[in-house]
Amino acid sequence: MTPLSRWLLAFGVAVVVLVASTGTAMVPYDSDEESAAFWRRQGLEALTRTLHRVQAANPDEARRVAKNVIVFVGDGMGVSTTTAARIYKGQRQGRVGPEGATLAWERFPSLGLFKTYNVDKQVPDSAGTATAMFSGVKSRYYMLGLEARARLGRCDLEQDHHRRLGSIMGWAQMAGKHTGFVTTTRVTHATPAALYAHINHRDWECDTKVPDDQRDCVDDIARQLVESQPGSNFRVILGGGLKQFGQVQDYNATWDDSCERADGRDLVAAWRGGKERAQFVRTREQLLDVNVNEADYLLGLFSPGHMPYALETNVTDYSPPSLADMTLRAIQMLSKGPDGFMLMVEGGRIDQAHHANMAHLALEETLQLEAAVEVALRIVDLSETLIVVGADHSHGFTINGYPARGNDILGYADEENKYQTLTYATGPGAIPSIRGDPDSVYHRHFAPTFLKDAAHGGEDIVVYATGPLAPLFTGVFEQNYLAHAVSYAACTGPLAYMCPFRTGSVSAGHTSAAAAAGATMLLLLAGAALRILPHC
Repeated sequence: MTPLSRWLLAFGVAVVVLVASTGTAMVPYDSDEESAAFWRRQGLEALTRTLHRVQAANPDEARRVAKNVIVFVGDGMGVSTTTAARIYKGQRQGRVGPEGATLAWERFPSLGLFKTYNVDKQVPDSAGTATAMFSGVKSRYYMLGLEARARLGRCDLEQDHHRRLGSIMGWAQMAGKHTGFVTTTRVTHATPAALYAHINHRDWECDTKVPDDQRDCVDDIARQLVESQPGSNFRVILGGGLKQFGQVQDYNATWDDSCERADGRDLVAAWRGGKERAQFVRTREQLLDVNVNEADYLLGLFSPGHMPYALETNVTDYSPPSLADMTLRAIQMLSKGPDGFMLMVEGGRIDQAHHANMAHLALEETLQLEAAVEVALRIVDLSETLIVVGADHSHGFTINGYPARGNDILGYADEENKYQTLTYATGPGAIPSIRGDPDSVYHRHFAPTFLKDAAHGGEDIVVYATGPLAPLFTGVFEQNYLAHAVSYAACTGPLAYMCPFRTGSVSAGHTSAAAAAGATMLLLLAGAALRILPHC
């Protein structure tokens, strides 16, 4: 080998080593991100910057207070889903130019983007994203209500107590507000569970799902909902999940891996214990018959597992309410609170339809969420109610090709080449034999790569807001920002101490005093970044 050859070989090896090292030795994330303090500081700094902008544009807006807050979550509802649902809505209505249809939240005055990654995943799951939204702290994939220093699937009895995260619901309860949530999934599923649970694995919904060696360390999610705060203080809980509460046996659910309790606990009876004027309902008729003036607490479990899709017609044993029905009753119940309320409403089966590559079901579930938003808009006072609509994450779901205007959004973009307008990156639709009839609501759209459940998408999601302090949601934010913005807007939790600087301390007409109070507010917010928030 000549000297030149040896030099070229050595240079090539060096380049390969350099490329390999820069490609694989990259530090995935700053270890500080595992600390709750990191995300609290980051969220409060983002809030301070946004408040400065809002105050400069409209000082009166920055001083408003939201007596009530409703957060609507379309699980898996990325931009491609809302676009396709908008077109689907227009076509279902027989609209000329269906692409020009509008979803209810698209008329809101403020919108922004949320970055959805988990501390340890570029593309997140619902447990990590919901924990971020509702606690103000980003955490790990598949964990609920614990900072990222906790371990997935392994409870630490001594340390995890200090790793628990507060939530917007606990903060609201401390402020005297009535709280509750509504979902089309099990009430113990990832998104609602992030409101109240602190657990090392999202699947630990009942005792038989918790590993034997972990049961002395942590209660299952259903027990935490009934027996621990803030779950035990919810005024309204509506969704699926009878099995998790020990109410039914031998139920064969499609798609649903619901667990059965082995400890003999009747959690409905446990929920009733100690509560006056508490009502439990199992059907739509029972829900609509509830006299809200005679009930202070309402638990509705309408199916053994997840609630059926809105388009399903083969459910005969249960008569479930719609998401709009549940939202209406929840608002009516919670509105009795003199100090306001906090409500979360989840269209949870959008995500599950996408996991199955069933685009038709996903789009219909999106319109079910829209119907729930429209109910809220009709009955709340927007001068005192902040409404936020968003998603926890997106899906690997795309709108393809060059279909003509008015083309069936669920059909083929190109009849000659036979490819669908709506396709997925992954999922069961990769197998032609299980795609089914294209005209069926259960048809699975094409995916090039097989996965049992289609994977999520990692792009930013859109958040829409209306009501007091809606401009706080204009911009690009980390997803944990939502909890900080809600805390400030509603005068709850870590930013409740800011309320005297916004309501009553400045008399009408004293603009210089108002400006001084605003400056003080921003300084205090900057200092608040170092505060340790309560573990509510």
